[in-house]
Amino acid sequence: MNIYTLNLGELATNCYIVETAPDKCIAIDIGGDPKVFLDFIKSKNLTLDKILLTHGHFDHTEGVKKVQEETGVPVYIHSGDATMLEGGSSSLAPFFGRPVIKIESYTEINDGDIIESGNIRFTVMHTAGHTKGSVCYITEDTIFSGDTLFLESMGRTDYPGGDVDEMRESLKKLKNLKGDYKVYPGHSDSTTLGNERKNNPYMRNL
Repeated sequence: MNIYTLNLGELATNCYIVETAPDKCIAIDIGGDPKVFLDFIKSKNLTLDKILLTHGHFDHTEGVKKVQEETGVPVYIHSGDATMLEGGSSSLAPFFGRPVIKIESYTEINDGDIIESGNIRFTVMHTAGHTKGSVCYITEDTIFSGDTLFLESMGRTDYPGGDVDEMRESLKKLKNLKGDYKVYPGHSDSTTLGNERKNNPYMRNL
């Protein structure tokens, strides 16, 4: 399973491109720069199959509409964050002075759902705390954690829809997974679940 990382948008959001078959891929969060994204997958001779969103904040969705228009692929988002794609302030775009880009076609997902692409299956884990509908996508030994879990840190809980108690419960769910995982967060560097269990102050004592 090849994983490519692009830093897209003004907030340098990690967009993960996962090769799910020799000529097919999915994208996890497209936070801006749709042309950069489209040019990259073209350079790799990949056809986009699906877009998976970890949550609905603009810095994870700003490039989605243009990419969807160009490719026609389905977009997946947890039901708790779906309204963020329809406009309004909950996406935080107005707060950061960014345009509200409405995404009208999407599929709602929930905890435990399975999304398949090529030879890969992604399991949805609902991890509220940063937003009501934040999720992690788990496949094989890999977690795409969005803005729930960062390298020795966690996502903010002070935006609308954030909740520190829900975040603690979500971090506990991740901590209690059996075995170790590579963790690819929504911003900054990758890590491992083993490292976070040991060194993350927000997870260590749960």
